Amino acid sequence: MDTPVILPVEAEGFVQSLETFSLKEVGSMRWFKQHEYIEKLNMQAILNASAMHDEFVKELLVSYEKIPVLVHEMILTEVWKQKVFPILCQLQDFNPKNTFHLYMVIHHEATIINLLETIMFHRDSCEAAGDSVLDLVDYCHRKLTLLVSKVTRKSTTVHDQDSLTGNASVSSIEELQIQSAALEFEISLKAVSVLRYITDHTNSISIISRMLCTHNMPCVLVQLIDCCPWSRCKEGNVEKYINSKWQKIPLEDHLKMTKLDGQVWISLYNLLLKEDCQRKYDFNSFNKDRLLKLRGFLTEVLVDQLPNLVELQRFLAHLAVTDPPPPKKELILEQIPEIWSCIVSENSGKWKAIAKYQVKETFNPSEDDLRLQAQRLAQTYNLDVMENLLPEKPKCGNCGKEAAKKCSQCQGEWYCHRECQVKHWPKHKTACQLMTEATEKIQRDLDISS
Repeated sequence: MDTPVILPVEAEGFVQSLETFSLKEVGSMRWFKQHEYIEKLNMQAILNASAMHDEFVKELLVSYEKIPVLVHEMILTEVWKQKVFPILCQLQDFNPKNTFHLYMVIHHEATIINLLETIMFHRDSCEAAGDSVLDLVDYCHRKLTLLVSKVTRKSTTVHDQDSLTGNASVSSIEELQIQSAALEFEISLKAVSVLRYITDHTNSISIISRMLCTHNMPCVLVQLIDCCPWSRCKEGNVEKYINSKWQKIPLEDHLKMTKLDGQVWISLYNLLLKEDCQRKYDFNSFNKDRLLKLRGFLTEVLVDQLPNLVELQRFLAHLAVTDPPPPKKELILEQIPEIWSCIVSENSGKWKAIAKYQVKETFNPSEDDLRLQAQRLAQTYNLDVMENLLPEKPKCGNCGKEAAKKCSQCQGEWYCHRECQVKHWPKHKTACQLMTEATEKIQRDLDISS
């Protein structure tokens, strides 16, 4: 049996304590404590789902009505990354010795979307999210359009960002910005799955209207299938982004559907074939032309892998020879999402003041504060548990290649060769010492208590 991250009674305490924060509080010690709780809940939820055990983390989040809190905190971090982080990076008096604290704030959004991806698979999670599903739909739309726009602009890929991270000439803040961009790609891919689960479970007219009328999600999904940002051709080889890594695909598997492909197709199936959706969607000439592009992708090989797509194929064939009437105009009081707009309106004009406050009060920790954080993170990222969660072999902390050796002191960083470890040591030294001291202190405390 896999080593548990937390026991059900601990998870209950963590879930009960979850709360919303203001933008100014992002990164504070109280905020950081909640980040640790969410990190542990996320890891336990993944372990439970992958082992098909009792999913008590999901049950607790549903019963204590904390899913809207998770959505709020994820969007809060998204706003912070867009509005505060760029200002913070430009401040001349900001030159932190250690950017680990900042990275954990940036990583917070990825942790929450990962947890939501795990629990939103279940209908009761979607129902328990309540009105926040509208905010989640808007969030997914922002991330999906970002994916499409990045491919259109042919911007720096995750692979390129990984190679830049090991560059000694890159400053700590620049490296942090590169890591943030790489994380944004991961987050956007998670949003694809979350959207699919919403289309599976929702029957709300407001949510359906938001997806179809406000955001025209079917056309966004068609663009995703057309540009396929999780697939690329590099040096004559087809590569696909699977398990957080670009993997070379053998010739016989080029037409094999990935999980992400499946999520997009199922979302389209739900949005186009559900009766409530067909009544709401406007099959005008523009939308019809975009949707009919799908017929070129619906090959026999694809349909064999996802047989439900036969129905979508029939629907598109019928759409090609008909002109569906426009949807009836109905007087409906629709709910609107509030989280993003409330956060932005509350803090409008204060972005620079918040950045300056956080530089002074939040992201300038003392050595004692850094040691305390390292100690708590050493407890959070239990190495035995982390190995159960890794979908693939770890990467070298310097060059990003597959690694087989750990740092002998902290046991937390991986390297492919001794040369890479030596090159990376100036950057790793401070974190290594802090993690080593924290681990030793935890062991001493355990020896004393036993």
